[in-house]
Amino acid sequence: MFKSLLARAGAFRRRLTHLDNQPLSKAAVIVLVFLDVFILSSIFDGLDVHTRQLQGPEQRIPQLCQDIVLNGNWNPSSRLENLTRLVVTHNTRPYTPPADPAGEGMYPLCQPVMKAYAAIRDDSRLAQSLRQYSDTQRESQALRGELERGKGAYDTRLLENIAGQGQTQGGGADVSAIGKRVTGATSSLNEQARRLTELEASLGADPKVRLLFDLVERIGPAERDALRDELRAMNFWHPVKRLAMELAFLLPVLIAFYVWNARSIDRGSRFQVLVSSHLLVVVCIPVLFRVMRLVYDIIPHRLIRQVIELLEHYRLVALWHYFVMLAAILAALGLIYFFQKKLFSQEKLMLRRIARGQCQACGMTLPAGSRHCPGCGAAQYRNCTQCGQPTFVRGRHCAACGTSIETGESP
Repeated sequence: MFKSLLARAGAFRRRLTHLDNQPLSKAAVIVLVFLDVFILSSIFDGLDVHTRQLQGPEQRIPQLCQDIVLNGNWNPSSRLENLTRLVVTHNTRPYTPPADPAGEGMYPLCQPVMKAYAAIRDDSRLAQSLRQYSDTQRESQALRGELERGKGAYDTRLLENIAGQGQTQGGGADVSAIGKRVTGATSSLNEQARRLTELEASLGADPKVRLLFDLVERIGPAERDALRDELRAMNFWHPVKRLAMELAFLLPVLIAFYVWNARSIDRGSRFQVLVSSHLLVVVCIPVLFRVMRLVYDIIPHRLIRQVIELLEHYRLVALWHYFVMLAAILAALGLIYFFQKKLFSQEKLMLRRIARGQCQACGMTLPAGSRHCPGCGAAQYRNCTQCGQPTFVRGRHCAACGTSIETGESP
């Protein structure tokens, strides 16, 4: 059975590369390559348009809704900072089309939240106030750090002076200068705190901000759990549904090309056999990719994420990096073995050297009619055990009668 499969694979490969028992000309190869690329790109474009009809997790539960309802800790002490981060990030990153708050099929809990956030995001006055709030917070943190460093330096110099050190080096002047800087930083920090209080009061009293905070505050644990369950279910089943839609698009094309190829072989239509064989291979490429993506989405992707979370919990995440390096080494060894032993094996190397008129031992280009290599002295011919005629030492078949060198079977 295995030999039968190999024979079929060999015959199919020959149909891809030969016409009328002759290798394809370069012009024919170019035409076929352009056709393959065009059909392949058309298939992928069709897949994209076809699967776009399927609602994904991002359309059902947008990332922004996840940030506000699930991921963010929107309690009264942090919700203004969370809102500021979202709006400032949206206005500073490269443009991405925002999710439609009234999108068809969106989870009911997300619609009012998205609509309330969009009203804040699109209000230039509110966006400017939130940006000022963010800048003021950042400046306050910088001043607080400067004040802590200044107080430390002030206390150190003061203790040195009390202990009688630094009197001859102008220690008193240093203490006075440091004290002035500390006083200035304290005054600036108080001013920033006053501005933050005013901004918090102004933003907290805004009707649009108030509406969003009220919506988030009214969401209970049961509603959050239901949303989280919906998201998990969609993340699990969406790859399966997407593959089903993709196969619904690909299978008719695959069947059509297969039937065309089979009938062309039966009728002996050589040109149609050549083209249909290529198209059959082309349409199998996206099928293989889609199945591999499904397997990755469902099994390794989720498994890897859970493994990383477990390692992070026990502070052993370094083991993951060791595993990745080991996997890369093993993959490199496998690829080297495949290239060296299968794709560029010694047998194939010998056949290429024979075809190019090179020495079968060292690869030197031989003068015409040479029976031995002038470079290494290796013999290039031996007598066939069946017909007694000279044949290549490393050839698989006798160049005179075609008998297999390994099995002794005649062609």
